[in-house]
Amino acid sequence: MNKERYKEEYEEGSDLLWHSDKEDKITRQFYKDLSNLYKNIDFSKKKKLKLFKQLVSIIKGKG
Repeated sequence: MNKERYKEEYEEGSDLLWHSDKEDKITRQFYKDLSNLYKNIDFSKKKKLKLFKQLVSIIKGKG
């Protein structure tokens, strides 16, 4: 991986070290994939819960 970083120096004496474009792209893709995974898991849980509720209502005779 390219470790090229961007450094900014300020008068107060603090320095900021920024990621390279390649690292930033990889980080953004990771969080995008993580978000999509969470959405898929959440959707799957909601779908199973809805199915369970339907089964309970059918068993109780209200479906």
